[in-house]
Amino acid sequence: MSAALAGVERIDVRALPTQHWKNGAGTTREVARGPADAGLDDFDWRISLAEIERDAPFSSFPGIERCIVLLQGAGMDLLGESGGAVQTLNRMVPWTFDGERALSARLTGGPCSDFNVMTRRGRWRADVRVLHGAAAVASGHVTLLLAVEGAWQVGKEPIEPMQALLWHGLEAPIAVGPRSQGTASALIHVRLCHDPFR
Repeated sequence: MSAALAGVERIDVRALPTQHWKNGAGTTREVARGPADAGLDDFDWRISLAEIERDAPFSSFPGIERCIVLLQGAGMDLLGESGGAVQTLNRMVPWTFDGERALSARLTGGPCSDFNVMTRRGRWRADVRVLHGAAAVASGHVTLLLAVEGAWQVGKEPIEPMQALLWHGLEAPIAVGPRSQGTASALIHVRLCHDPFR
């Protein structure tokens, strides 16, 4: 990793404390938020992982754009107010929706875990991608890389599954890639940028 990223923060996701959802219907581990001292009603951006053990409604976040990625589990249907399915989540496929939209999760085959990125509309925007092989990744005003499956190399930094790297500031593209060939590999790449970009 270049010297310009000397301030990178390494995060062990499994060591993060568990919190109740805003509506109390599930649990989450918060990876990062901005500003760091913001609450659940006034943050600009928030990155977290959730554990869902039963069918449950999503919390409402007015003014927020959300992106969800199913990490583990057989699958999840998202139901609208009428009870009909509006989206089926498949593993490692990001899906974006309005935070104020009334949705409920219906598990299709047991407990699931998911990755969530939230950004305040008109102030920040997120680009969330899942990588399975070597790439050169661009940075945003805030950038996070989370190893989900397999060990990864990020520049000069190795990361293991459920470890993340977080840094602030625009940088040159960084080379990333799996450290082992022939095994399942997945890395989530999150770029957060001011909206409008500046």
